[in-house]
Amino acid sequence: MKISFRVFLPFFLLILMCASCAENPTFAREDSFLNFFRRNEVTIAITDSGLGGLSILADAVERTKNWKSFQKVNFIYFNALFSNQGGYNTLETHQEKVSIFDSALNSLEDRCNPDLILLACNTLSIIYDDTSFSKQTKTPVKGIIDTGVNVAYDALKAHPESKIILFATQTTVAQNSHKNQLLKKGFLPERIVYQACPELARYIEADYKGDETDMLIFAYVDEALQKISDRSAKLLVSLNCTHYGYSIDLWKNAFRGLGVEPVAFLNSNSKMNDFLFRSQYQNRFQNTDTSVRIVSMVEISKKKIQSLGTFFQPFSSQTVEALQEYEWEEDLFEWKSFIKSQK
Repeated sequence: MKISFRVFLPFFLLILMCASCAENPTFAREDSFLNFFRRNEVTIAITDSGLGGLSILADAVERTKNWKSFQKVNFIYFNALFSNQGGYNTLETHQEKVSIFDSALNSLEDRCNPDLILLACNTLSIIYDDTSFSKQTKTPVKGIIDTGVNVAYDALKAHPESKIILFATQTTVAQNSHKNQLLKKGFLPERIVYQACPELARYIEADYKGDETDMLIFAYVDEALQKISDRSAKLLVSLNCTHYGYSIDLWKNAFRGLGVEPVAFLNSNSKMNDFLFRSQYQNRFQNTDTSVRIVSMVEISKKKIQSLGTFFQPFSSQTVEALQEYEWEEDLFEWKSFIKSQK
């Protein structure tokens, strides 16, 4: 007896879908994203290990008002930094990073009840899959790594003779996520250079235009250029920490001072939010009301508020106001018990 393949086709497709879901959590959450876009009011939480992700917050706030996909959007910036004396990149073990971020995510979900979480941090996006939260949550979560890879991919394809320098934190460099994904997409390893920038995010946050920040950036650019034997090659510069974009002028000056003019400076911050603005949902409402809260366990100094306030004032006064009125909650999430050296 002959049985048509059409009989088994639906079951075959179901097996493929299940396998794809197991390998790709984003695929499994697509229904959650669709439900998210159908709502009239949503809460979007943005988290970072510090204040670099405020640039993604500001972009989302202002674009949301113009796109009018929702009647109201409540933005919550959840600072996952646990100590001003040192962040995730200063921790001794990977497990410490995972445990603390897991604690922060659980607190974020319990306190804020978000409809969507944006991981506006390369370091945290890398360790997210190792958290227990990632295996249990039903809240759709989007990290920034894939955005950075896609931006780099497009630039490398557009400039086939170019090399790219990926500037990032120690954790991002150690995990090799961007480079590995670019290699899988067919780019040769000699086209890709990684440069770790220890402590740079902290200096940028304190004063993104300051002399010490300027000297650090110059030093890291000089170190990166020494890894490239052919200085005549076309060069792409990729900034893979959300803090780095604040100091774009200093990056440009550093390369110029060393006699190099890159083809392009790539910053994935401006691209991360693109998926929120789908054409089929544009202008669903006449206006979109937005609220913005910034919550932090560590104190944000007046110097940082003034410095970043100056940066955001020209295009997002609502972000500046939220920063000036941030909520300081010293018990925002547990972290001390996860530090091995303190036990």
